[in-house]
Amino acid sequence: MSIPTDFPNATFVSVNGVELEVFEAGQQNTGTPIVLCHGWPEHAFSWRYQMPALAAAGYHVIVPNQRGYGNSSSPSEVTDYDIEHLSGDLVALLDHYGYEDATFVGHDWGAMVVWGLTLLHPDRVNKVINLSLPYQERGEKPWIEFMEEFFGDDFYFVHFNRQPGVADAVLNYNTFQFLRNMFRKNVPPAPPQPGMMMINLAETKTPLGEPIMDDSDLAVFVAAFEGTGFTGSINWYRNLDRNWHQLADVDPVIQQPALMIYGDRDPIAKSENLSDFVPNVDVVNLDCGHWIQQEKPEETNRAILKWLKQQDAT
Repeated sequence: MSIPTDFPNATFVSVNGVELEVFEAGQQNTGTPIVLCHGWPEHAFSWRYQMPALAAAGYHVIVPNQRGYGNSSSPSEVTDYDIEHLSGDLVALLDHYGYEDATFVGHDWGAMVVWGLTLLHPDRVNKVINLSLPYQERGEKPWIEFMEEFFGDDFYFVHFNRQPGVADAVLNYNTFQFLRNMFRKNVPPAPPQPGMMMINLAETKTPLGEPIMDDSDLAVFVAAFEGTGFTGSINWYRNLDRNWHQLADVDPVIQQPALMIYGDRDPIAKSENLSDFVPNVDVVNLDCGHWIQQEKPEETNRAILKWLKQQDAT
């Protein structure tokens, strides 16, 4: 299944030792870049509703399939997916287009990358907009070690790290069923859940809950992961403890203006101390689950554009 014809054509950009598949809108809007970063298990196509709205508002919209996704490079080394590499790709993308900085928008794992990018390269980020995943405090223990103690070794973050290759194989074999079950309202169930949750979703033949997209849109995601497999994207999880070490010496406070958009039905918990680490943050809550920008596209667009207009006015 090819990407619908009304979605922008891809270009391929060589940056930071990889080639990224990049989709753009509003190229004529020079000088006002905004970069949209997808999560897992997603694709640049997950921003299909935001791209035209942001371009119409005057932004040059840049949407990469990040390494391990779509037709972008998928390096074989696990460590090539750590936060230094992922954020380095985005910095190099700005250099490619000749921008000093940009507004970065992230959802799910994309939000984790945007938070990390802002910590490691604060001069390249002028504003932050993140959906679903709030800032994650570094804490005293590496993240996987902490999750293993708190949730157990079956928690899927831990499972991905402690049993490499197992989830990859199951998801590769059941790609359609897994993605069909994932992209639904309020799925996955509220954590903590067994780590095998992702495998259970892959092997469950009966759809769970109301879908957030039609079959033709789902087919784009299915075709992408049937082409790449899941290992590259799961390798992002396998670098969480490595990322914890890489962020050890950076200032943990993000000073840029930030917008945090939560889904009230999202199983990912809202932060109780977000303003301690992101003091210039505004928060918007939408009545939806985890896949915020796809489940509530118009509301998401309004929230983003309203906030950007307010920031530009100050």
